[in-house]
Amino acid sequence: MRIVSYNVNGIRAALKKGFIEWLQAVNPDVVCLQEIKAMKEQLDLNVFEEAGYGHNYWFSAQKKGYSGVAILSKTKPDHLEVGTGIDYMDFEGRNLRADFGDISVMSMYLPSGTNLARLEHKLTYMADFQKYADELRKTHPNLIVLGDYNICHEAIDIHDPVRNKNVSGFLPVEREWIGNFIDSGFIDSFRHFNKEPHNYTWWSYRANARNNNKGWRLDYAMVNDSLKDRLKRSVILSEAKHSDHCPILVEVDS
Repeated sequence: MRIVSYNVNGIRAALKKGFIEWLQAVNPDVVCLQEIKAMKEQLDLNVFEEAGYGHNYWFSAQKKGYSGVAILSKTKPDHLEVGTGIDYMDFEGRNLRADFGDISVMSMYLPSGTNLARLEHKLTYMADFQKYADELRKTHPNLIVLGDYNICHEAIDIHDPVRNKNVSGFLPVEREWIGNFIDSGFIDSFRHFNKEPHNYTWWSYRANARNNNKGWRLDYAMVNDSLKDRLKRSVILSEAKHSDHCPILVEVDS
C-alpha cells in the first residue's frame, strides 16, 4: 500500500498548478490531504474520479476557506470515520480516517500556534489527540497518522534550530509532545529509514527559502509499532511544488 500525505495549502489552487497530473504520475493507493480550504460542493469531483480516485472523502472546516482534510482512495474503505467526536477539533475539519483491511489511515491537520491564543488551542488539541489515539489503538492497532503536525521534532528537522527555538513549531513543549507521541507506540517512518539532515517538507514563501532549502520538517507518517515489520519505504517528495509544503510517501505491506 502506497500512501501519500500532502498539505496542499488550498486544493483549488493546487489543481491549477498541475496537482492531478502529478498525482497520476506518483500513483499512490491512498492520498491524505490537509488544508484543503474548500467545501466539497466547491469542487468538481470528476477530476479526482477520472484520475482513478473514485472514492474521495472531504471533511471541511465550518469556516469557509480554512483548514479541512480529505482522503482519496482507489478502493472503497471498509469504514470511514469523520472527525474525532471532539467538537472543537471537528469544527475545524482536522481529522478523517479510513480503514482498509487491518490498516487504519488517518489524515490529520494539527493546528499551528501563530499567536498565544492559537498556541493554547494547539496544546489542548495535542493533549486531547494523544488520549484519542491511545483509545483508538485499542480497537485499531495498525494505525497510521499522516499529515501536517506543525512541529519539528529534533534540531535535524529545522534549518536554523538556534534562531527558531522560541518560535511555535519548535518550542520545547511542542517537541516534547511529539517525542512522547512517538514513545507512546509510533514510528516516525521517515526517520526510520533516513537519518540525514536537510530533509524538509515546508518552506516559507519569503526570502527564497525553498530554493535555499531553509525549511522545516512538519509533515509526518507516524506508523504504529505493530506495523514495523511491514514498513517498506518512507520518503519526502520534495520535487512536487503545488504548495508551500511538499508531499510525503510511505509504503507498507497491506
